Amino acid sequence: KNTSDFSLNVTDCSQVMVPEEVFFTVAAAGILENLLVLIAVIRNKNLHLPMYFFICSLAISDMLGSLYKTLENIFIILCKMGYLTRRGDFEKKLDDAMDSMFILSLLGSIFSLLAIAADRYITIFYALRYHNIMTLRRALVILAIIWTFCAGSSITIALFSYEAATVIPFTILFPLMMFFILCLYVHMFLLARSHAKKIASLPTSTVHQRTNMKGAITLTIFLGVFLCCWAPFVLHILLARFCPHNPYCACYMSIFHVNGTLIMCNAIIDPMIFAFRSPELRSTFKKMFCCAR
Repeated sequence: KNTSDFSLNVTDCSQVMVPEEVFFTVAAAGILENLLVLIAVIRNKNLHLPMYFFICSLAISDMLGSLYKTLENIFIILCKMGYLTRRGDFEKKLDDAMDSMFILSLLGSIFSLLAIAADRYITIFYALRYHNIMTLRRALVILAIIWTFCAGSSITIALFSYEAATVIPFTILFPLMMFFILCLYVHMFLLARSHAKKIASLPTSTVHQRTNMKGAITLTIFLGVFLCCWAPFVLHILLARFCPHNPYCACYMSIFHVNGTLIMCNAIIDPMIFAFRSPELRSTFKKMFCCAR
């Protein structure tokens, strides 16, 4: 709030507000869609594969992002109604908890995308040894390590966000991880064609290669959607930290609510990509809805 008030004092840009009804509708849709993906993977034993477990990890991250923005909006409404203060001890702890949830969602999404990218890399370039390299047990261990690290990091950053020692690594982590994932995808697509020629003599190589490349394209779409939805909000955090007194920075920060809505839109778009690109998931969704009817 302090940042928003100061922004109005140093710039002519007025705050761009998003109606509360839009916030709650988008957040509810994102939570329900990702919950549907989790239920589909749990119910269909054919989807009990490392790739779908990594997708479930991304779905959980999306749900946390939508839940964070929903709770934040509820608390803002309660503050306006006078039920909560902005500087009380309880409110401070509540704010730290929500900040921790936001960081957990961001880090969970980044590392889930990294795990998915690594899984696709192994699938394309080590197709014959994939099931020996990426076993279900190893996938679960990887996910346990990811979420343990993300939970510890989110709590630490939320509690000590005023320290430069924690703020700077957090601001560096997002672009660094995104750059690493982008490099991994570029490497995949550059070498995929030459790799396909090496295994062209195998009877099922063409089918496998098409399936693997389809998976790589799908996950590239995930990465693009993630960058478009999260990058504006992360930029807002950086500007609020490093140039809050600059009129241009303050003008950009006036669209804070729009950037927050984009995060929740990411939670809606990802499950749509799952359903559109995965025949197995589409079939599972149809069976679930038919049983419900």
